Amino acid sequence: MAFMFLRETIRTYRERDPAARSSLEVVLCYPGLHAVVWHRVSHALWNRRLYVLGRLSSHFARWLTGIEIHPAAKLGRRLVIDHGMGVVIGETAEVGDDCYFYHQVTLGAARSMGGKRHPTIGNNVIIGAGAKVLGPFTVGDNARIGSNAVVVDPVPADTTVVGIPARSTAPCRGGRRPLIPMACRARTHSTRCCAILKACAPNSRSLRQGWRVSPTPSRARRAGRTSPSLNRHAAFHARP
Repeated sequence: MAFMFLRETIRTYRERDPAARSSLEVVLCYPGLHAVVWHRVSHALWNRRLYVLGRLSSHFARWLTGIEIHPAAKLGRRLVIDHGMGVVIGETAEVGDDCYFYHQVTLGAARSMGGKRHPTIGNNVIIGAGAKVLGPFTVGDNARIGSNAVVVDPVPADTTVVGIPARSTAPCRGGRRPLIPMACRARTHSTRCCAILKACAPNSRSLRQGWRVSPTPSRARRAGRTSPSLNRHAAFHARP
């Protein structure tokens, strides 16, 4: 059983890390693999209520690898910790299968009370370098957490979150986010600006709220305003 675990973990490192050129290199030079293997020993001691020995074993692994994993934490299969320095996984944290952590990732607690304090990470989750996941909530399967993000709320499955505090990068309702060129933010009535706005965000609320867009020809006639720019605007809208 232990040999199968080690073999599939080494295979996963070679598949997911282009820098891994051989199995021997992974076994000898990858601290993430060392930390995960050592955690299995610490976790076994902890489950047998040998708490001091379990903590001592995890402390030695931390000194050896720079990765701190509490012996009570539950890790899934094929966990890859890339580089690894500064990774912290708390006591009540749970990690699913096929996850990928970069260096300085923290699965920490947002409160000092007892009970469940650390996050539960689903399957096939990628957490970027320096990200902090704090609190007793769930990160769904196939989620992606950007580098240096601070996550304090649950993350749905198949979602990418970034920032402080972390927010989803999902597109706006109705499709992709409209990209409004900076030139079109000027208070202008030029035909080119109106054309770009219509092409970039035909259904965007920004055309109705908050943006200074040229008045329609009918409004211009009612206001009694005539200018070359308004004439060009009217000619543009009069096209079939």
